[in-house]
Amino acid sequence: MNRELRKTVIAGNWKMNKLASEIKAFSDELMPLIPGYKGWCDAVVCTPFVILPAALCAFKDTGVGVGAQNMSQHESGAYTGEVSAAQLTDIGTQYVIIGHSERRQYYGETDETVNAKTIAALKTPMTPIVCVGETLEQREKGITNSLVTMQVEVALSGISAEQASKIIIAYEPVWAIGTGKTATPEDAQEVCKVIRDVLKTLYCEKTANAITIQYGGSMNDKNAKELLAQPDIDGGLIGGASLKPDQFAVIINAANQ
Repeated sequence: MNRELRKTVIAGNWKMNKLASEIKAFSDELMPLIPGYKGWCDAVVCTPFVILPAALCAFKDTGVGVGAQNMSQHESGAYTGEVSAAQLTDIGTQYVIIGHSERRQYYGETDETVNAKTIAALKTPMTPIVCVGETLEQREKGITNSLVTMQVEVALSGISAEQASKIIIAYEPVWAIGTGKTATPEDAQEVCKVIRDVLKTLYCEKTANAITIQYGGSMNDKNAKELLAQPDIDGGLIGGASLKPDQFAVIINAANQ
């Protein structure tokens, strides 16, 4: 499997949820459930911009990383409402989600903007979590594999093997996000293997085997263990279950077994 070459990463995507005033209580409840946290997997919470400072404070010295949910591809300038990679790095942000399906669906992000943002993030110490995945209509048309292949190829255009090894790719079947539907472990593994094979073609087997691939389609405390047992699933991008410390802890602990 070569899984020893790559890190397992469980990242919570809080989306537009929680207040700064709620994060300390969340951290206080979560940390005893993952005692002495120095496990095999990395645990991360990705929060809205405005509560990043509170999250960085609450999770300081806990071993749990903090990430943003988006960033601009521009370094600076007249881009009202945007936040740059340098600004995120300056306050200590360690991860950033790029190209989430909701950004693509609601805010017009394209494969090209995902590529530009990924390149911008790689100029900083942050780890980009680059999202790819298909809609239900695309899956029913049988174009999942070709679509995901194209998304990965465009997202990584102009990115070297050394740079790519610092990226996390999250496969998120859009039809399984927030719907309660989940791809079977076999379905999820099939697409994650397609992604791994694309990486081998773009770079080499060693590089491909070093890149973490997450599953991001409604992974929860009930199905995490089975999904994480698949050879090409190295973690999860967790939505709703990451908002509840007890459920999030179960997923993190499942990744450490």
